Parts: sequence; C-alpha cells; structure tokens
Amino acid sequence: MPPYAGPTTPNRPGEVAGTLWLLAYLALAMVLIVLDHRGGWLDRARERATVLVQPLWMVAGWPGQIVDRVQADAGTLSQLTAENARLRNEALVNSARLARLQAVSAENARLRELMGAAEQGSLDVQLAAILDIDLDPSRQRLVIDAGSGDGVTVGQSVIDAGGLMGQVTETTPMHATVLLLTDASHAIPVTVARNGIRLVAYGTGQRDRLELPNIPMSSDIKVGDTVVSSGLGGRFPAGFLVGTVTALQPDDSRAFLLGELRPAARLDRGRNVLLLRESRSPGTRDPEPEGEAVGRDDVDRAPGSSAATGSAQAPAASSEAPRATQPPGADRPGSRVPERVP
Repeated sequence: MPPYAGPTTPNRPGEVAGTLWLLAYLALAMVLIVLDHRGGWLDRARERATVLVQPLWMVAGWPGQIVDRVQADAGTLSQLTAENARLRNEALVNSARLARLQAVSAENARLRELMGAAEQGSLDVQLAAILDIDLDPSRQRLVIDAGSGDGVTVGQSVIDAGGLMGQVTETTPMHATVLLLTDASHAIPVTVARNGIRLVAYGTGQRDRLELPNIPMSSDIKVGDTVVSSGLGGRFPAGFLVGTVTALQPDDSRAFLLGELRPAARLDRGRNVLLLRESRSPGTRDPEPEGEAVGRDDVDRAPGSSAATGSAQAPAASSEAPRATQPPGADRPGSRVPERVP
C-alpha cells in the first residue's frame, strides 16, 4: 500500500482560469440571449452573415449545375436532331405533293383550254388521252387511248387547244394512231387567213417546223401571217389553225419563196387531244379507204391545192384523174409543186 501523500491541492491556477472563462462565456451567452429576445439583433446578424457567405454557396454549387446543364444540352441536342430529321422528311414529302399538285393543276388548265376551244367553236369532239408519242425525224406519230370501239374512225381530224395536230390513220378496238402534221410524209392544203392565198404545208420531220415551198414571189405573204386549213380535198375541215409564218426566203431556183411555219398545236406536250366527230365540211368528198395514210401525194392530187397560184381552182375531181403538166420550176432540184387536176 502506497504511502499517504496528504490531501490534494485544490484550485490550481489553470483550473481557476478555465472556470472563470466558462463563467464569462455563460454571462455573454445570457446577455446575447436577452438582447436578441428584446431587439432581434441576432437575426439581423445572421442575415448579414448569410449575404456574406452566399457567393461561397454559389461557387460550391457550380459543379452540380455544370453537370445538369451538360445532361440537359445533350438531351436537347438529340431531341432537336430527331425533330430536324422528321421535319426534313415532312418537307420532302410536302415538296413532292406540291410538285404533283402543280402538275395536276397544269393538266387541268390544259384540259380547260381543250374544252374551251371545243365550246367556243361549237364542235362535236371526243376527248382522248395520249398513250405514246413518237417524234423521231422519220416518224411523227402518237397513239391515243381511244379506238374503233369508242367510235374512232380513220380520217378523223385531231386538234388541241392550239390548233390542228393531225389525222387518224390506223385504228384498233382500243387504240388509234395519229399522223402528225410535222411527219415528213405529210402535207395539208392551207390558206393564209389574212388574204386567202392557198398553199400547201409539208411536214419536215421536226416537231416545231412546217414548210411552205413554191410560194410565188408576187404573193402577199408576210412573216407573222396566220395559216389555217383550207378544207380542200376533204381530208381536213376548213378554218382550223395550222401555224404561223416565221420565215420567208428564196429557194434554190430563185423563182419561188420558201416559207417556214411554226405549228400552232403543241405537238410535244400535253396528255390529251380532241377528236373531231364531224371532220368533213358539207360538199366535200369522202375520206380515203381505211388504212390509207395521208401523205404528200394525196395533197398533190387534191383539187385546188397548188402552191404556185392563189386563184380559185376547179371543182373537186377524182384522185385517179390524169395529172396535168407541172408548172414552171417543178423540175428544178428541191422544187415540190403539187400537180393540178384538169
């Protein structure tokens, strides 16, 4: 057993100082409590302290805000990309629909022109759609969606809103073939609308040009004159617009003029044509037998179709009548003058 050390020394200096500081803190706390209770000073101090430390809170919150912003931007970008792709597809579809509507509108306008031309002329016509068109220089024809089963016959004239297009040369129960005015083997008697001079227009194999050969130098024909069908020969009805004179120049013989004609019909466009049911004028002869095409020789044999004179011709005669002597200049190279019927 350890020896007795005697009683401990109480109230050492360090312990006394600690006790004094504790009493001081308690007194200060009591004073602050009383002051805060009476004047609310502690709340105001707390508010000022909050204002001072608020920037620190903002800085501390930046990393989280940056992460949230990146996630939101990534989601927005993907959403905008998908929306952009959808809108682009819709724009393409709408453009296709608009193009189709424009095409339908243009086709309706052409149909209105066709029907308007028929109504203005009080014509008995039949509307037919174009199935195929051949504008090769050696073959200017088109096939229409109407045949003998629909009442189409060989010899019927075909027109559009612009003017005369050609004539039916072949028929099947469902389809028909139309020989265009511009076919190289085609010819049609015409008349200058301004003064009544009779000529013959020949096809050239070009869709935008007809030819008026052997025009007398003294003929009163000018560039810009309108040319219509004369009705001579009974193959085409009279008065239908054929084209407009675009050029006049001397031929190789320097004895006649060679004219160029721009067709009035739109031979290279459109999807529909009109078939004239009443294609013959009163007093004209019957059309040729079925299967016989309208060509240059037919116009040459037609009465009153001479291009070398603008005077009146003899009455219609049979196509088998003997041919008369050709007019001067017919034997020259490049000269094609229709022969007269005595």
